Amino acid sequence: MLTAPLRIATFNVNGIRAAQRRGFGAWLERRRPDVVALQEVRCPVAELPLDVLGDYHLAYQSGTLPGRNGVAVMTRVPVAEARSWAPGFVLATCDGVDEGEHVEAPLARELKNFAAHGRYLEVDLADQPLTVASVYVPKGGSPFDETAEKHEQKMRFLAGFARQLARARRDAAARGREFLLMGDINIAHTERDLSNPKGNVKNPGFLPVERDWLGSQLTPRTLVDVVRMLHPDRSGPYSWWSWRGQSWTRDSGWRIDYHLATPALARLAHEGGTDRDETYEARISDHAPVVVDYLPADGPAGSKAASTSSRVTSSTLW
Repeated sequence: MLTAPLRIATFNVNGIRAAQRRGFGAWLERRRPDVVALQEVRCPVAELPLDVLGDYHLAYQSGTLPGRNGVAVMTRVPVAEARSWAPGFVLATCDGVDEGEHVEAPLARELKNFAAHGRYLEVDLADQPLTVASVYVPKGGSPFDETAEKHEQKMRFLAGFARQLARARRDAAARGREFLLMGDINIAHTERDLSNPKGNVKNPGFLPVERDWLGSQLTPRTLVDVVRMLHPDRSGPYSWWSWRGQSWTRDSGWRIDYHLATPALARLAHEGGTDRDETYEARISDHAPVVVDYLPADGPAGSKAASTSSRVTSSTLW
């Protein structure tokens, strides 16, 4: 398992260039995560703000839809291997960009129409026996109105992704690796995962069929919702608030950004939650980073664990 502490984050940045202007680089420097999964990077490869990377390495799948989607994983050391559903992902540092080598792999038939949309990327860490994946699930729509087709598209994605996820987890295990899926799942699983469950029961992201799908992915032998494991009884911690109205001020949010870990890795989660910005004006995105510290099996008493704990700052709501 882990040989050193890892601080791992997932962050839907709602456009990396806008996030950079709003303080993404300052957050990165303050929190110093070892791994960051990004969603909605929404940037052509040629326009990536490479200066924000600092000493990080970036694996990025932009997809082919201009101004939409885009997933990435940032790491402290170059990854051993990166995989996506389609050609076109790149590996980058502050010094430049190289094209990643695409490895053909089986893809669930329901996902073929999504393959080039920039919704999934996974990497094998070079310094730890861990595979990390970044996913951006479609928002979907309501089966009760004119957005029904978007709902059907999301359900097709989820049907294929369930099989793809099981395959990715088994493949990681066959290589002696734990597996961690992170990203914007666009589903609030339970009533504790949004501030107004009764008012949203017919809305995309909280439909019973969506919640059932997420629940079916979470078992003691497959994947564990790490933040819910760490905070079993509290509402939230929310990770998304609308830009409009008083949602952020009133903390009327949704928990739709997740760390879903294989059980052995989940047991190493020491503490974690949402980095909620101190003020509305300081918000980097409509999402907040979800950050978890994973410690080696020697636990908090060890010197490595103490080193990780010392990096926790007051910006987190853990």
